[in-house]
Amino acid sequence: MDILTQIHPFTLLILASLFTYLLTALGAAVVFCFKSIHKRLLDIMLSISAGLMTAASIWSLTIPAITLSDEIWHNNWLLPSIGFFLGGLFIIISSIIIDQKLPNANKKKRNILIISVMPLHNIPEGLAVGVGFSGFAIGLSGCSLTSALMIAIGIGIQNIPDGIAISVPLYRDGMSKGKAFFCGQLSGIMEIIAAIIGYFVTISIRSILPLFFTFAAGAMITVVVSELIPDIAPENRNLGVLGFILGFIMMMVLDLSITI
Repeated sequence: MDILTQIHPFTLLILASLFTYLLTALGAAVVFCFKSIHKRLLDIMLSISAGLMTAASIWSLTIPAITLSDEIWHNNWLLPSIGFFLGGLFIIISSIIIDQKLPNANKKKRNILIISVMPLHNIPEGLAVGVGFSGFAIGLSGCSLTSALMIAIGIGIQNIPDGIAISVPLYRDGMSKGKAFFCGQLSGIMEIIAAIIGYFVTISIRSILPLFFTFAAGAMITVVVSELIPDIAPENRNLGVLGFILGFIMMMVLDLSITI
């Protein structure tokens, strides 16, 4: 960690973004290894990731946003509440629009939906990484290098099933393994772009950082509630609950016990 503190935050951001991208590609590459994916393993990965993302949204995004909002605006709830609401609304509206555009999708439409939705899903995740490192760069209270890295790690782990969720259905619907992998890894590039945008916008406009932080938090929580948790099969629900608790505790302990 001492070595990492000597590296410029933007360089760390690029490395962290590449890490999240590579894990997306790793998940997409599963299409080369298996004819089918064991649902229980996927559910465990999804539930742990959901716990990590939830804890990151609270400890690394929402709480620092409340602190900063109080310092700048002398109001600790209004701007964070607006940001959180807008982040959740962004995901909800996006999902509704796509569902309306492609109702009862056949294979071709379903492929388009998969390829379109996942990059959209990656935007707030990349934003979360970007604002995490921007908060560390400006020395925001509650935003440490550890918390920024944990956001990237949590999102990166979640990106493995993301890559699987894209490449495997595409291959199942008749696309070649090479093309399915290409489409799967492509969604991870959106996170790198969003992370860079989030970093520079938020580091330049400190007064609205709480809005960006909680927008990312609201989007991440909505993704957890609307996409990750519902996708866990009923027969694996108990494992999913335990995975979520484990992921949440891991993130909380790491974020609160180590301050850089």
